[in-house]
Amino acid sequence: MAQQQDEVWARVRAEAAEDVQSEPMLASFIYSIILNHKSLEDALSFQLAGKLESHTLTAVTLRDLIDEAFRNDPDIGAGIRADMVAVCDRDAACNKYSTPLLYFKGYQAIQAYRVAHYYWNQNRHELALFLQSRISEVFAVDIHPAARIGRGILIDHATSVVIGETAVVEDNVSMLHEVTLGGTGKTHGDRHPKVRHGVLIAAGAKILGNVEIGEGAKVGGGAVVLNDVPAHTTVVGVPAKPVCHTKEDQPALEMNHRIDEDNFVAGDGI
Repeated sequence: MAQQQDEVWARVRAEAAEDVQSEPMLASFIYSIILNHKSLEDALSFQLAGKLESHTLTAVTLRDLIDEAFRNDPDIGAGIRADMVAVCDRDAACNKYSTPLLYFKGYQAIQAYRVAHYYWNQNRHELALFLQSRISEVFAVDIHPAARIGRGILIDHATSVVIGETAVVEDNVSMLHEVTLGGTGKTHGDRHPKVRHGVLIAAGAKILGNVEIGEGAKVGGGAVVLNDVPAHTTVVGVPAKPVCHTKEDQPALEMNHRIDEDNFVAGDGI
């Protein structure tokens, strides 16, 4: 893992050095975020602290908190890198590892959530909730710090994404803007969706309640999901209903939002 991590950071630095040569006007910016730092964690903590600072917590204080989380939880470092690779692999607008670190608020919001989640697990709930509030204000992404999110996550564009307290998002999941993993408003306790490996959730989809989105499923744009979705099934509509089986084993990796007309679900009426 250490070798792989070094390779990711080495690529980020090499890309940044090329960007300085091609766009000298941004040299100071690129040096401040990337080239002045010795590791990806250092660079990311500087970036996040600068974006999340407030009158309550200065950038210097925030950076200490972020560095502590990164230092004490190696899983965060693995997630940082897996998410970066996921963005570069799946987002057609991204062809450099450095781009999410510099510019993409979906990537930055997930990494900031990872810090808040660390403090939630340390029973520093007020600090975690404060961080959640700042993340929502700055990035327009509202992820409860108690939610459990895996690695290899892409939140493309990211504006208005909401992920509730008891939600689970497993590895290699992709979602777009305005996705909600929320409650129904009528229950307490375990009340949010469980999204399994390889799921693709299109823009504007609302998944409500303690429902399971099976491995390799696909949720269509604007769908409202109120019931479990079987593995490797595409659902669309309001309320969402199964329309076909997914062609891909992990749709999140392919980012193909089309309905596979050769695999319609029997009896779906289409």
